[in-house]
Amino acid sequence: MNTTAMSPLTVTPLGFVPDLKNSTLDPLNETACENWKEIHHLVFHVANICFAVGLVIPTSLNLHMILLRGLLTIGCALFIIWATLYRCALDIMIWNSVFLVVNLLHFIYLVYKRRPIKIEKELSSLYKRMFEPLHVPPELFQRLTGQFCNIQTLKTGQAYAAEDKTSVDDRLSILLKGKMKVSYRGHFLHNIYPCAFIDSPEFRSTQMNRDEKFQVTIIADDNCKFLCWSRERLTFFLESEPFLYEIFKYLIGKDITNKLYSLNDPTLNDKASKKIDRQPSLCSQLSVMQMRNSMASTSDSEDGLQMFLRGTSSASSLRNNQQEFYNAYGVSRLQHDVFC
Repeated sequence: MNTTAMSPLTVTPLGFVPDLKNSTLDPLNETACENWKEIHHLVFHVANICFAVGLVIPTSLNLHMILLRGLLTIGCALFIIWATLYRCALDIMIWNSVFLVVNLLHFIYLVYKRRPIKIEKELSSLYKRMFEPLHVPPELFQRLTGQFCNIQTLKTGQAYAAEDKTSVDDRLSILLKGKMKVSYRGHFLHNIYPCAFIDSPEFRSTQMNRDEKFQVTIIADDNCKFLCWSRERLTFFLESEPFLYEIFKYLIGKDITNKLYSLNDPTLNDKASKKIDRQPSLCSQLSVMQMRNSMASTSDSEDGLQMFLRGTSSASSLRNNQQEFYNAYGVSRLQHDVFC
């Protein structure tokens, strides 16, 4: 039977104090710096300065991400130069090469996103007058006008829509050039000038009822050019862009308001309509406020609208226009959508 020899336990007597003076301590860190090396090359310090400057750029600066990525790219490139020429460190060169590629690609992507968007010459005036004041980015406007719409033309005398014949479910258009005349049963209602919707009342009224026909005739009074959207595809696109959807709601409501206002002054020309666009309080604030007050004081909303129209122009000339507009555009439906 094998027996294992047990080593005797070493007992330390009480009161024993080890001799620390004569003991030899092993170094805790063999890499501890006793003698500092000389300062690295200037390239190393310039690279770190690029990193430091890039990290302290305030985020409130418009181009802060482009500047950050640009400085990081420069810093990585300088580190590669330093590691290759002055340090001969392969690992430092490899890691900084990876960082250089990542930052350079990100920098190129950010610069590409900031590229100036070129808007077609035919659409530039439309953008500057209708969409730019509402802070619509050029790239979003380009998406809106570049996918599911086209520019069409009409010669003088040609009809955009015929009363009781043309369907209102197919399109939505904005006049770019020329002038159109709107009439109901042969009676003139108002003109349509550039940078105005051609069929905004129909677009709004048929959001609840489909398969309807135009109740007015719209004829080109000059050689006209207009931007035409497919209604179905436009609606689908606006559902995916909530900001642009709200912009369209505002523009269409404002356009209908201007058409109502033009009934009070059938001689309203393009210059006057531009003034209305620059001073919306004249039409969309004062007129709408008066109309609401008139409607609030009358149980019948249509009677309130008649009171408003009667107070802003001569009664004899407006009664016909009012009745024709009610029949043509269905004001009873539009009052809730536009003015309430």
